[in-house]
Amino acid sequence: MEQQQQQLRWQELRGAQQHRLRANTDCQIQRINALEPDHRIEAEAGLTEIWDQNNNEELRCAGVAAVRHQIQPRGLLGIQGTVISGCAETFESVSQTGGGREEGQRPRDRHQKIRQIRQGDIIALPAGVARWAYNNGETPLVFVSLLDLANDANQLDLNFRAENAGNVFSGFDDQTLADIFNVDTETARRLQGRDDRRGMIVRVEREFEVISPQYQGEEERERERRDNNGTTNGLEETLCTFRLKENIGDPSKADVYNPRGGRVSTLNSQNLPVLGWVQLSAERGVLYRNALMAPLWNINAHSIIYILQGSGRLQIVGNSGDSAFDNHVREGQIIVVPQNFAVIKKASDQGLEWISFKTSGNAMTSQLAGRLSAIRNIPEEVLMNSYDISRDEARSLKYNREEVTVFGPGSRSQREREA
Repeated sequence: MEQQQQQLRWQELRGAQQHRLRANTDCQIQRINALEPDHRIEAEAGLTEIWDQNNNEELRCAGVAAVRHQIQPRGLLGIQGTVISGCAETFESVSQTGGGREEGQRPRDRHQKIRQIRQGDIIALPAGVARWAYNNGETPLVFVSLLDLANDANQLDLNFRAENAGNVFSGFDDQTLADIFNVDTETARRLQGRDDRRGMIVRVEREFEVISPQYQGEEERERERRDNNGTTNGLEETLCTFRLKENIGDPSKADVYNPRGGRVSTLNSQNLPVLGWVQLSAERGVLYRNALMAPLWNINAHSIIYILQGSGRLQIVGNSGDSAFDNHVREGQIIVVPQNFAVIKKASDQGLEWISFKTSGNAMTSQLAGRLSAIRNIPEEVLMNSYDISRDEARSLKYNREEVTVFGPGSRSQREREA
């Protein structure tokens, strides 16, 4: 019921918003490349790498850029947690100052909700949302961000400006800032950070103390408390309390599973309503050793594939029928599959894992092989005459693969390995 309510709220918010129009992108692509980061920006407590759309026609076609942050333990990715304009502070700590209970407590810190994240989480952030991230774990935190430059909120151009971005406060007069925040001039100058050389990821030397629920149960109780108080309004019910993340890495939530081949999980506006607003969706795939993903093409979206682990071979064919990519891919690379291009994925002996970001809130695909494919539903006579094959060959095309989406290694592959 709650999910249905969130979907209705997002539909109302979206209103007349149409599917993104990408008329300003150029998709005359003949060859596709496996992309490595174009820029590396080192910081005190981490590393930021950027895939620049200006250097890659595939990214320009999709209207996106990508960023990978690696945050060391106790590293803080500076303000870029999710602070949403217009939403009240929902977390508050108090400190004892002596005297009676009511007189002896004063507010110490108030801020909006802080969201705990873990491996496998997909986080959707609407345009203009300020954000920060802190690694409170014992190992480096790595996350990859897809930046949708062609979203409806962008009224400028398709250029990602973060590489040369500076502190927005540094351009203002320090005395004016001091007056605005009602602080002394020295504090205003620190806010500007003109002499700060630590970079965008800084090391937290002291204990990092923020108010945050540690478990999902606490987050649910906080939501119930807020609802029972009856103080919510239209803005809080939509922008301030909506769900921003969902874990796509949990094997138990896979949409397709083949014990011989692997699994695939999808995330779209049906199970994370905020994706209907940002018009993006995601797919998480795991292929076991030498397994294959059914050949398919994206009907209504571009697909930006990031290789998480392992390696494999990808073949991509354009709508002209010519090969656009046929090569091995490895961990950390990005491959863009434009709309209407067909793709086949095959895992190596090490297996293959990936995350695909798709430029539609409800991305759809069409399979070219397998039990749910178009070939399976075409009459034998049509296949025989279209491809000049015998009836037995037509039946083999239709029925030799009973699997759906994820294929285990076939007998042909096994014979080749034994040879």
